[in-house]
Order: sequence, then C-alpha cells, then structure tokens
Amino acid sequence: MQRILVTGATGGVGQLAVAYALGQGYEVRALTRNVVKARSLFGDRVDLVQADLRSPDTLTAALDRIDAILCCSGTTAFPSDKWQVDLPAQPLEQFLAWGRIFLDTDYRQRHTKNSPEIADGQGVQNLIEVAKKSAVQRFVLVSSLGVERKEEFPFSLLNTYGVLDAKTAAEAALRGSSCRYTIIRPGRLIDGPYTSYDLNTLIKASTGGKQGVVLGVGDRLLGQTSRKDVAAVCVECLQHPVTEQQTFEIINQGPRPPAIEWSQLFAAIT
Repeated sequence: MQRILVTGATGGVGQLAVAYALGQGYEVRALTRNVVKARSLFGDRVDLVQADLRSPDTLTAALDRIDAILCCSGTTAFPSDKWQVDLPAQPLEQFLAWGRIFLDTDYRQRHTKNSPEIADGQGVQNLIEVAKKSAVQRFVLVSSLGVERKEEFPFSLLNTYGVLDAKTAAEAALRGSSCRYTIIRPGRLIDGPYTSYDLNTLIKASTGGKQGVVLGVGDRLLGQTSRKDVAAVCVECLQHPVTEQQTFEIINQGPRPPAIEWSQLFAAIT
C-alpha cells in the first residue's frame, strides 16, 4: 500500500497523519473542503482533492487509485462554529439562536450542518459506502474512548450532544462492511492541534509529554492521548496485518521509551 487518503487532513490529528505518512514514504492525498487552507499547510507535496463527506457524489473520484483511507475527520463534541450553525443577522437574535442550539434538539437538528450526527456519523458512513465499491484495501477509523461506556461518567457528559452515539454508528457500519478495517479509540486529545504550522514543522512535531503509549481492548482504558501518537498509530497499523479487523484503544501512560515499538504493542493486543 503506497497511496493514502487522509480525511480531516487540516484538523489536529489529520495534519499530523499527513506529515507522518509522508515521512514514512507514502504518497498522500488529502480530502478537504478548503483547498486554499490545505495548500498553505502542505504545499505541493500532497495531492489535494476537494470533497465533502456529507456529499457522497464527491467521494468516488477522491478514492480513485487509493490503497488505504485514514479517516481522521470529525467535529467538536459540544456546539461550536465548527457545527456550521445557521444564524440570523442580528446580534441579539444570534445570541438567542445559540441558546436554542444548546437546549432545543429539534432546532439544533434543523439549523446545524456539521453536528456530530452529521460529521462523525453520517459523513463517515457515506465514506464507507463509497469505499466498499472502490479498490481501497484498508480503512482506518479514528473513533473515541467511551463508545461502550456512554452511560458512565465522564463519557455521559462527553455524549451530551451525541458524539459517541455518532461514532458508535460509524464503527458499526465499518465492521458490517466488506472493508478490511482498523478502529482506533484515543482518549482526550492533547498536543496541538497544529493549525498554524507548515508541513516541515509538522514533520518534526513531537509529543508534548514524556509518557509512553498504552494500547488496550474492550474500552476499559481511561486517559489522554497525544495527537502525534494517534497520527502515528494510524499510519503504523498499515504495515501490521495483525491490526486488521481489530478495534483498540490508545492512551499515554508510564515512562516513554526512546522509540515506540509498534510491532510489540500490536502483538500484545491481538
């Protein structure tokens, strides 16, 4: 596998996944809604394709001649500008509208274009459907800790606006598909996002902490995860067949060794 498509390529994990993949010698195509922003980050080293997970008809061409997908896309767990809220023109009306977005489910569904249900749920499922009909060999999905513990604190709070419900639906769609998949569940993301960095800086980025990498299965871990390590594990698993048809969690914990031995970590969970 040499050609990788990264979705969410201008996001915190996506940027680092692009940089890590380039450093490992892969050819990278970045799926983005904002080509200008992506070009400012990646220059000419990345093949850019303008597409939208919410519009399935834009995805077929994006997957042409792609061997593997790293799906790093998603939105914020709580209402924000990233939800693309339809707001009235007047400031007072905008303030009231935001109140309804937080409190009124029906209003929220009618006036947001990129909520978790849409971005983390339906958008990812659209990508899976198109991938099933393509020559893609691997589909790596970044999900989240807590999808199996949505009723427990702190995940019940995180799921207030349905982000874990949406990720659960995306995971189920991927497992039920014909795709060879790997599902990665990080904890609360730390380090970055590196939204103002250029590609050279991204390639040199390191984790802000000194903790090692811990993998687990069964959604029992609790902790935080460096975006750099999430990006790394997305790319590394492509070279390890034992990660196919696997779902696992990743957090940072314990002392960090001089180098992360991914083969040993993967073997321990499979």
